[in-house]
Amino acid sequence: MLDSLVQLLSSEFEVVAAVRDGISVVTSTERLGPDLLVLDIAMPGLSGIAAAARVRKNGSTAKVVFVTNLHDRAFVRESLALGQVGFVAKDRLVADLLPAIRTVLSGRSFVSPSVAL
Repeated sequence: MLDSLVQLLSSEFEVVAAVRDGISVVTSTERLGPDLLVLDIAMPGLSGIAAAARVRKNGSTAKVVFVTNLHDRAFVRESLALGQVGFVAKDRLVADLLPAIRTVLSGRSFVSPSVAL
C-alpha cells in the first residue's frame, strides 16, 4: 500500500519521506518539516490521529490527510477537530487523494463523499 501511495503522490508532489509507523511520522516530521502529511489512521506504534496530534503539539504546521478503511463518524470528527485536514476512504483513494491534498493545501477540509458525517 505504501509504495502505491508514493507512486500516486509522486505524479504531482514531491514525496520527502515514506514511513510505516506513527513514531517514524513524528521523528521524520521534526527532521524534514513537510508541508503535508498523508497518514493511515491505523498505523502501528501511534495511530495516525495520535501522530498528527503529537506533530502539532511539537509545533509543526503540516496539514494532514488521513486515509482509512474505517467509515466511523467518530474517527472523521476526531480527524476534523485537528483543523485543516482531509479524510479519504481507502476505497476512494485513487479518486479522492489528490483532490483532498489540493483542498487541504488551500486551507479547507475534505471528506470523501462515501463517508457520511
